[in-house]
Amino acid sequence: MSPWAVTSPCTPSCAAHAVPQLTGAERARRYAALAGALARGMAAGPRLADQQVMRARARAVIRALGLRLESSTPSLSVPRGPGGPGTLIVADHISWLDVIALLAVEPSMPLAKREVGQWPVFGALARKAGAQFIDRDGLRTLPRDVARLTATLRGGRSVLVFPQGTTWCTESGGGFRRATFQAAIDAGAPVRPVTITYLQHGRPSTVAAFLGDEDFATSLHRVIGARDLTVRVTAHPELDPGERDRRALAAEAHAAICGTRPPVHV
Repeated sequence: MSPWAVTSPCTPSCAAHAVPQLTGAERARRYAALAGALARGMAAGPRLADQQVMRARARAVIRALGLRLESSTPSLSVPRGPGGPGTLIVADHISWLDVIALLAVEPSMPLAKREVGQWPVFGALARKAGAQFIDRDGLRTLPRDVARLTATLRGGRSVLVFPQGTTWCTESGGGFRRATFQAAIDAGAPVRPVTITYLQHGRPSTVAAFLGDEDFATSLHRVIGARDLTVRVTAHPELDPGERDRRALAAEAHAAICGTRPPVHV
């Protein structure tokens, strides 16, 4: 592993049900509903990159999994004038569900780790949806990745990134990597901080967390069995890159998402 890579102290043992799990029969019904939702997504082919189709298919997966989606806003992107840039949407990272929840609120171009592209079915769907993949351990490819994000934002497309660099069991875990914020500065694009929270019976829950070396199938099975699981998407006021450097912009976004004050840099 590269010394540049982000590591988290969270392990699969951090992920736990906060309330009793579903029965085997209830799980089976959810698996069947999920299979149908994924099949319809695959059948959409290239149309999955269309915003309306992407939103509909993401919401279908949310429903199939038995999740409740709550959002503080119907839109995450900042309204733009003709020829204006898209929005850099930045969020905390807890689960593979994060992307689906955010796309269910507003479709955008997800930036995902390279490994996601290899996942069964979900990887293929991510590629059809237009996701860009990066090597989280690759320092040499970073300038090229930032340049691609800048071009996408300048072209008016909003981009979804998780600057914590890896998953944590709660929204407050880990600091923010700064590279993607440079793309927002270079494109003159606004930054929208977003907090993702998971709850069961209204109480904070770690059941959706996807941590450490846990395999995707195990995480999916735990989510399938989760009772009364809600994913809450909370959008915070946008940040204008203005005269900020990427360090300050990342700190302000982190403070908004985690509910803390940003550090003072002298």
